Amino acid sequence: MVYQTISRFSVPKLDELPEDVLERILAVQEKSGFVPNVFLALARRPDEFRAFFAYHDALMEKKGGLTKAEREMIVVATSAANQCQYCVVAHGAILRIRAKNPRIADQVAVNYRKADITPRQKAMLAFAMKVALASHEIEDADLERLGKAGFSEEEAWDIAAIAAFFALSNRMANVTGMRPNDEFYLMGREAKEK
Repeated sequence: MVYQTISRFSVPKLDELPEDVLERILAVQEKSGFVPNVFLALARRPDEFRAFFAYHDALMEKKGGLTKAEREMIVVATSAANQCQYCVVAHGAILRIRAKNPRIADQVAVNYRKADITPRQKAMLAFAMKVALASHEIEDADLERLGKAGFSEEEAWDIAAIAAFFALSNRMANVTGMRPNDEFYLMGREAKEK
């Protein structure tokens, strides 16, 4: 196997990091069993690392509204449209786990319109894709369609914010050449026995 670097940019050594950044990285490592490369790549700029993950957590870990799996669907669909390998692979793994479905991430990444998801979720992803790829074309009618699909104003905001935030993330991952961790590829692929 050919070794690939984590990023085109230098990655700091763990012992060089501010304590709070290191604590966050070690907590993720303890929970997942490895350090996702995004944490190491972004740690080169601690202030931006803190801001990125604060906004990430505010969008992706909040209670109520969209389910955590639906939030991940948005990331996977829009990241595929933005050709972000890192985010499709990493968030695809999280989506498979949160949805308890080993096929869902591949379906959403390739073509959400044909995925085994609800009509409501397809409406959610149609709006998210428009935010990610053509936000200048958003009209009142787009929000009305979301409302008819059962989404509240707050949920519409969440869909837009997640798509917009990950558009930034996709672009930085692409610029840095961020490599997905090998561990992500198999996560959630095998359905757990009940």
